[in-house]
Amino acid sequence: MVAPIVVGGHSLHEYEGYRLALYERRGGRAPELEGLDVAEWMGRLLARIHLVGAERPFKHRVALDLDHMLDGPADAAIRSGLVPAHLVEHYEDSLDVIAGAIEDLWARVAPDTLRLHGDCHPGNVLWTDHGPHFVDLDDCRTGPAVQDLWMLMTGTAVQREALLKGYETFRPFDRRELQLIESLKLMRQIHHAGWIAERIDDPAFPLAFPFALEPTWWEIHINDLRSAAAQMG
Repeated sequence: MVAPIVVGGHSLHEYEGYRLALYERRGGRAPELEGLDVAEWMGRLLARIHLVGAERPFKHRVALDLDHMLDGPADAAIRSGLVPAHLVEHYEDSLDVIAGAIEDLWARVAPDTLRLHGDCHPGNVLWTDHGPHFVDLDDCRTGPAVQDLWMLMTGTAVQREALLKGYETFRPFDRRELQLIESLKLMRQIHHAGWIAERIDDPAFPLAFPFALEPTWWEIHINDLRSAAAQMG
Protein backbone atom coordinates (compact mmCIF):
# COMPACT_ATOMS: atom_id res chain seq x y z
CA MET A 1 0.00 0.00 0.00
CA VAL A 2 1.04 3.60 -0.53
CA ALA A 3 0.65 5.24 2.89
CA PRO A 4 -0.79 8.77 3.20
CA ILE A 5 1.66 11.57 3.88
CA VAL A 6 1.68 12.81 7.49
CA VAL A 7 1.54 16.60 7.70
CA GLY A 8 1.54 18.28 11.11
CA GLY A 9 1.01 14.94 12.80
CA HIS A 10 -2.10 14.10 10.76
CA SER A 11 -2.75 12.06 7.62
CA LEU A 12 -6.43 13.07 7.27
CA HIS A 13 -7.09 16.73 6.49
CA GLU A 14 -10.06 18.96 5.74
CA TYR A 15 -10.48 21.71 3.16
CA GLU A 16 -13.70 23.66 2.62
CA GLY A 17 -15.77 20.87 4.10
CA TYR A 18 -14.02 18.06 2.22
CA ARG A 19 -11.90 15.44 3.95
CA LEU A 20 -8.77 14.45 2.06
CA ALA A 21 -5.44 12.68 2.28
CA LEU A 22 -2.26 13.25 0.29
CA TYR A 23 -0.15 10.47 -1.18
CA GLU A 24 3.16 10.13 -2.95
CA ARG A 25 2.71 9.72 -6.68
CA ARG A 26 3.41 6.10 -7.60
CA GLY A 27 3.12 4.65 -11.07
CA GLY A 28 2.91 1.11 -12.34
CA ARG A 29 1.35 -1.24 -14.85
CA ALA A 30 -1.12 -4.09 -14.74
CA PRO A 31 0.34 -7.30 -13.28
CA GLU A 32 0.95 -10.19 -15.67
CA LEU A 33 -0.83 -12.70 -13.48
CA GLU A 34 -0.26 -15.60 -15.87
CA GLY A 35 3.40 -15.51 -14.85
CA LEU A 36 3.82 -17.93 -11.98
CA ASP A 37 6.49 -15.80 -10.33
CA VAL A 38 4.12 -12.83 -10.44
CA ALA A 39 1.24 -14.90 -9.04
CA GLU A 40 3.41 -16.18 -6.20
CA TRP A 41 4.64 -12.67 -5.40
CA MET A 42 1.06 -11.40 -5.31
CA GLY A 43 0.14 -14.21 -2.94
CA ARG A 44 2.98 -13.37 -0.58
CA LEU A 45 2.05 -9.69 -0.49
CA LEU A 46 -1.64 -10.40 0.11
CA ALA A 47 -0.80 -12.72 2.97
CA ARG A 48 1.29 -10.02 4.61
CA ILE A 49 -1.56 -7.52 4.22
CA HIS A 50 -3.95 -10.07 5.73
CA LEU A 51 -1.67 -10.66 8.70
CA VAL A 52 -2.15 -6.99 9.53
CA GLY A 53 -5.85 -7.18 8.67
CA ALA A 54 -6.38 -10.02 11.12
CA GLU A 55 -4.90 -8.10 14.07
CA ARG A 56 -8.11 -6.21 14.90
CA PRO A 57 -11.55 -5.49 13.39
CA PHE A 58 -12.67 -2.47 11.41
CA LYS A 59 -14.47 0.20 13.41
CA HIS A 60 -16.50 1.74 10.62
CA ARG A 61 -16.52 -0.65 7.66
CA VAL A 62 -19.33 -3.06 6.79
CA ALA A 63 -19.09 -6.83 6.42
CA LEU A 64 -19.16 -8.87 3.25
CA ASP A 65 -22.51 -10.50 3.96
CA LEU A 66 -25.97 -10.94 2.46
CA ASP A 67 -27.28 -7.73 4.02
CA HIS A 68 -24.69 -5.54 2.32
CA MET A 69 -23.94 -7.55 -0.83
CA LEU A 70 -27.40 -8.81 -1.80
CA ASP A 71 -30.39 -7.51 0.17
CA GLY A 72 -29.40 -3.83 0.27
CA PRO A 73 -28.30 -3.60 -3.38
CA ALA A 74 -31.42 -5.46 -4.56
CA ASP A 75 -33.67 -3.08 -2.65
CA ALA A 76 -31.81 -0.13 -4.21
CA ALA A 77 -32.27 -1.59 -7.70
CA ILE A 78 -36.01 -2.03 -7.21
CA ARG A 79 -36.49 1.41 -5.66
CA SER A 80 -34.63 3.02 -8.57
CA GLY A 81 -37.33 2.01 -11.03
CA LEU A 82 -34.68 0.72 -13.44
CA VAL A 83 -35.79 -2.91 -13.10
CA PRO A 84 -38.58 -3.49 -15.65
CA ALA A 85 -41.87 -3.96 -13.80
CA HIS A 86 -42.62 -7.34 -15.38
CA LEU A 87 -39.27 -8.68 -14.11
CA VAL A 88 -39.41 -7.51 -10.49
CA GLU A 89 -41.07 -10.70 -9.24
CA HIS A 90 -38.58 -12.90 -11.13
CA TYR A 91 -35.76 -10.81 -9.69
CA GLU A 92 -37.02 -11.17 -6.12
CA ASP A 93 -37.71 -14.91 -6.48
CA SER A 94 -34.24 -15.57 -7.88
CA LEU A 95 -32.60 -13.56 -5.11
CA ASP A 96 -34.52 -15.50 -2.46
CA VAL A 97 -33.20 -18.80 -3.82
CA ILE A 98 -29.66 -17.46 -4.19
CA ALA A 99 -29.64 -15.97 -0.68
CA GLY A 100 -30.83 -19.24 0.86
CA ALA A 101 -28.21 -21.29 -0.98
CA ILE A 102 -25.42 -18.87 -0.06
CA GLU A 103 -26.48 -18.83 3.58
CA ASP A 104 -26.39 -22.63 3.73
CA LEU A 105 -23.00 -22.81 1.99
CA TRP A 106 -21.37 -20.23 4.23
CA ALA A 107 -22.76 -21.94 7.32
CA ARG A 108 -21.10 -25.20 6.21
CA VAL A 109 -17.73 -23.64 5.38
CA ALA A 110 -17.80 -21.23 8.36
CA PRO A 111 -14.83 -19.13 7.15
CA ASP A 112 -12.79 -16.96 9.46
CA THR A 113 -13.08 -13.25 8.62
CA LEU A 114 -10.63 -10.36 8.71
CA ARG A 115 -10.11 -6.87 7.34
CA LEU A 116 -9.79 -7.06 3.54
CA HIS A 117 -8.92 -4.89 0.58
CA GLY A 118 -12.34 -6.01 -0.66
CA ASP A 119 -11.97 -5.14 -4.38
CA CYS A 120 -8.75 -6.90 -5.23
CA HIS A 121 -8.96 -7.16 -9.02
CA PRO A 122 -5.93 -6.64 -11.31
CA GLY A 123 -7.03 -3.08 -12.15
CA ASN A 124 -6.40 -2.13 -8.53
CA VAL A 125 -2.83 -3.41 -8.59
CA LEU A 126 0.07 -1.38 -9.97
CA TRP A 127 3.13 -3.47 -10.79
CA THR A 128 6.65 -2.06 -10.95
CA ASP A 129 10.09 -3.59 -11.29
CA HIS A 130 10.22 -3.50 -7.49
CA GLY A 131 6.93 -5.35 -7.12
CA PRO A 132 3.23 -4.52 -6.70
CA HIS A 133 1.26 -2.06 -4.65
CA PHE A 134 -2.48 -1.82 -4.20
CA VAL A 135 -4.77 1.14 -4.76
CA ASP A 136 -8.49 1.93 -4.30
CA LEU A 137 -9.51 1.07 -0.75
CA ASP A 138 -13.13 2.25 -1.21
CA ASP A 139 -14.48 -1.27 -0.73
CA CYS A 140 -12.47 -2.33 2.31
CA ARG A 141 -14.68 -4.57 4.42
CA THR A 142 -14.65 -7.58 6.70
CA GLY A 143 -14.82 -10.97 5.02
CA PRO A 144 -13.02 -14.25 4.26
CA ALA A 145 -9.49 -14.22 2.87
CA VAL A 146 -10.59 -15.81 -0.41
CA GLN A 147 -12.39 -12.57 -1.36
CA ASP A 148 -9.00 -10.92 -1.96
CA LEU A 149 -7.64 -13.96 -3.79
CA TRP A 150 -10.25 -15.10 -6.29
CA MET A 151 -10.15 -12.00 -8.51
CA LEU A 152 -6.42 -12.58 -8.99
CA MET A 153 -6.93 -16.16 -10.22
CA THR A 154 -6.74 -16.47 -14.01
CA GLY A 155 -8.64 -19.75 -14.17
CA THR A 156 -5.78 -22.21 -14.54
CA ALA A 157 -5.02 -24.64 -11.74
CA VAL A 158 -1.26 -24.06 -11.94
CA GLN A 159 -1.65 -20.27 -11.62
CA ARG A 160 -4.03 -20.66 -8.69
CA GLU A 161 -1.59 -22.95 -6.92
CA ALA A 162 1.25 -20.47 -7.44
CA LEU A 163 -0.88 -17.70 -5.92
CA LEU A 164 -1.83 -19.86 -2.95
CA LYS A 165 1.73 -21.13 -2.54
CA GLY A 166 2.91 -17.56 -2.17
CA TYR A 167 0.09 -16.78 0.24
CA GLU A 168 0.79 -19.80 2.42
CA THR A 169 4.43 -18.77 2.71
CA PHE A 170 3.31 -16.17 5.25
CA ARG A 171 -0.23 -17.12 6.33
CA PRO A 172 -2.27 -20.34 6.44
CA PHE A 173 -5.19 -20.56 4.01
CA ASP A 174 -8.21 -22.77 4.60
CA ARG A 175 -8.76 -24.44 1.20
CA ARG A 176 -12.44 -24.93 2.02
CA GLU A 177 -12.88 -21.22 1.28
CA LEU A 178 -12.42 -22.01 -2.43
CA GLN A 179 -16.00 -23.34 -2.31
CA LEU A 180 -17.17 -19.76 -1.71
CA ILE A 181 -15.84 -18.31 -4.97
CA GLU A 182 -18.97 -18.77 -7.09
CA SER A 183 -21.13 -17.23 -4.36
CA LEU A 184 -18.71 -14.30 -4.09
CA LYS A 185 -18.95 -13.75 -7.86
CA LEU A 186 -22.74 -13.69 -7.63
CA MET A 187 -22.79 -11.27 -4.72
CA ARG A 188 -20.35 -9.00 -6.54
CA GLN A 189 -22.59 -9.01 -9.62
CA ILE A 190 -25.71 -8.19 -7.57
CA HIS A 191 -23.91 -5.55 -5.53
CA HIS A 192 -22.54 -3.84 -8.65
CA ALA A 193 -26.00 -3.54 -10.23
CA GLY A 194 -27.48 -2.17 -7.02
CA TRP A 195 -24.56 0.21 -6.54
CA ILE A 196 -25.20 1.75 -9.95
CA ALA A 197 -28.97 1.89 -9.41
CA GLU A 198 -28.63 3.61 -6.05
CA ARG A 199 -26.55 6.39 -7.61
CA ILE A 200 -28.24 6.76 -10.98
CA ASP A 201 -29.56 10.22 -10.04
CA ASP A 202 -25.97 11.46 -9.82
CA PRO A 203 -25.34 13.20 -13.20
CA ALA A 204 -22.04 11.36 -13.57
CA PHE A 205 -23.57 7.89 -13.40
CA PRO A 206 -25.77 7.86 -16.53
CA LEU A 207 -22.70 9.05 -18.44
CA ALA A 208 -20.46 6.37 -16.94
CA PHE A 209 -23.03 3.55 -16.97
CA PRO A 210 -25.50 4.31 -19.81
CA PHE A 211 -26.34 0.61 -20.17
CA ALA A 212 -28.09 0.68 -16.76
CA LEU A 213 -30.80 2.86 -18.29
CA GLU A 214 -31.64 0.16 -20.84
CA PRO A 215 -34.25 -2.48 -19.89
CA THR A 216 -32.29 -5.01 -21.96
CA TRP A 217 -29.33 -4.84 -19.58
CA TRP A 218 -31.56 -5.61 -16.61
CA GLU A 219 -33.21 -8.45 -18.52
CA ILE A 220 -29.80 -10.03 -19.15
CA HIS A 221 -28.77 -9.46 -15.51
CA ILE A 222 -31.95 -11.04 -14.16
CA ASN A 223 -31.78 -13.96 -16.60
CA ASP A 224 -28.25 -14.64 -15.33
CA LEU A 225 -29.57 -14.64 -11.77
CA ARG A 226 -32.47 -16.91 -12.70
CA SER A 227 -30.02 -19.39 -14.23
CA ALA A 228 -27.87 -19.28 -11.12
CA ALA A 229 -30.92 -19.77 -8.90
CA ALA A 230 -32.03 -22.76 -10.99
CA GLN A 231 -28.63 -24.40 -10.52
CA MET A 232 -28.60 -23.65 -6.79
CA GLY A 233 -32.17 -24.70 -6.22
